[in-house]
Amino acid sequence: MKVQDIVSSIEQMAPLSYQESYDNSGLIVGDSNLKVSGVLICLDVTEAVVEEAIQKGDNLIISHHPILFKGIKSLTGKSYVERTLILAIQHKIAIYASHTNMDAVQGGVSDRICDLIGLKDTRVLVPVQGDLKKLVSFVPEDYAEKVRNAIFQAGAGSIGNYDSCSFNAKGIGTFRGGENANPFVGEKDKLHEESEVRIETIFSGYRTRKVIDALLKSHPYEEVAYDIYPIENENPLVGHGRIGVLEESEDAMIFLNRIKKIFNVGCIRYTNIVNEKISKIAVCGGSGSFLLAQAIKEEADVFITGDFKYHEFFNAEEKLMIADIGHYESEQFTRDIFYELVTKKFPNFAVHISEINSNPINYL
Repeated sequence: MKVQDIVSSIEQMAPLSYQESYDNSGLIVGDSNLKVSGVLICLDVTEAVVEEAIQKGDNLIISHHPILFKGIKSLTGKSYVERTLILAIQHKIAIYASHTNMDAVQGGVSDRICDLIGLKDTRVLVPVQGDLKKLVSFVPEDYAEKVRNAIFQAGAGSIGNYDSCSFNAKGIGTFRGGENANPFVGEKDKLHEESEVRIETIFSGYRTRKVIDALLKSHPYEEVAYDIYPIENENPLVGHGRIGVLEESEDAMIFLNRIKKIFNVGCIRYTNIVNEKISKIAVCGGSGSFLLAQAIKEEADVFITGDFKYHEFFNAEEKLMIADIGHYESEQFTRDIFYELVTKKFPNFAVHISEINSNPINYL
């Protein structure tokens, strides 16, 4: 098993194209062709985590937070980041991070929070825009089903909770093969008319190469006519935060205490209780204050996230309750997502969850 094999399994769920511009997800240290002896999963990479990997015999660390966000001009050990990198390099340990891309995707960080709380009818709070593309191609009638199935298998045709979505219209295609052509139908140097199906479907941009390859391999024509259009629609499956509802409403204080227990929170910082009964809940793993306005717009009873600053709490304006459970606390179960991903794909492989508590914050 190589680093690239394991990385690919993660990126099938959380493509790097979904990370934010400030982020640094991906392979940060190491050779993608390195043969992996074992995997250690963590939230943050520290010297203690690298020491743990050495002790366990793991030479690939998968973390949620990147050890490097910005470039460095020297590597002398003057900071914990540099010391951690030096230690990993010395022991030939690769480090990979999946951060804001894992926040954004279906089944990622915020969805895990929803699962733990017990929310239903969940959806993305702020979907990404400009991610979708439309494929249009023209296929002989007898081959339309084959081509559709091929591009669906490549990831095209998903809209919300539906897959295999396409629009099909019959028409007449015309073409004339040149002297060096080898036409599938018709004859060289003669204008030919063929009954064709115009197939339209959409896909996420990161799947472009895979979808086009599937189209070209399944299409019978020597020269395949197709168009790719950018789509400005929101992608309902990808984006920031989530919102959903409880099966049954709960008393606000009972709900807060339940959250405190689930996430093992030392202290919940919360604003005034606006609604005594909690039903509609917005969540965001990590630092989610930038989503407050949208949570208010969606008329959530409470917004659960971390890292609210003092003055940002005022922005609740008695329209909902902010419940700041802490950055680490809201993302700690990301380790379980990585563990489940890797062990499902590679069931007979050594995968460990770090025993190091990397939360830099203590509560008294």
